[in-house]
Amino acid sequence: MARTLIITGGSRGIGAATAKLAARQGYAVCIAYRSDTTSAEEVVSAIKAAGGEAIAVKVDVAKEEDVIALFDTAERSLGPIAGLVNNAAIIASHSRVEDISHERLQRMFAVNAIGPFLCSREAVRRMSTRRGGAGGAIVNVSSSSAQMGSANEYVDYAATKGALETMTIGLAKEVAREGIRVNGVRPGHIYTEMHASGGEPGRVDRLKDTIPMGRGGQPEEVAEAIVWLLSDKASFATGGFLNVNGGK
Repeated sequence: MARTLIITGGSRGIGAATAKLAARQGYAVCIAYRSDTTSAEEVVSAIKAAGGEAIAVKVDVAKEEDVIALFDTAERSLGPIAGLVNNAAIIASHSRVEDISHERLQRMFAVNAIGPFLCSREAVRRMSTRRGGAGGAIVNVSSSSAQMGSANEYVDYAATKGALETMTIGLAKEVAREGIRVNGVRPGHIYTEMHASGGEPGRVDRLKDTIPMGRGGQPEEVAEAIVWLLSDKASFATGGFLNVNGGK
């Protein structure tokens, strides 16, 4: 039976690239998505066309009942959970902190910080050897913004990623003797559709000259790091982060 991997935010960008790569590595992939059914189904179709196994499940990771249903569906349809990629995240238009609304903060933290907590909780409950599971791996998709702060653009988004990183470190220590490894990746400026959500579709091109390597990254380059951390090749790595940011 294939190892089942759940990827949140799996319909586009880094999530979609990770889903396709993981499927080629032998995972049965559950693509969790919030709204873009067409894109999610396209990823599933691409994986199946290449001989892999995949399903798509609509979910709002900020809702506990949705998250529980996601894991139950993935397990029932594909088999025991062996991995989780917490990739789903939202961003909002560029704003200074003094102009950010309470509603925006609540939604940002609900999706980007609480969502990964809920998903990780459900993954641990199923994978922990202490609970009868077979172990597994969790990879949290953070951002270089967690270290840089994203002043004048989206400090709130950066702060949610800082929370995600702290959770990564703490959870890694908590389940290290239960067969579960927990790591993170920090993408830098990557060509994905997320930048349009922030009001600047061309943001990567604007900033690429500030990157030591002189270019933006591709989702597939981040996917390689994620899938490596999921794999047995990273068997002694937990509580750490891989920077995939061209040196910035």
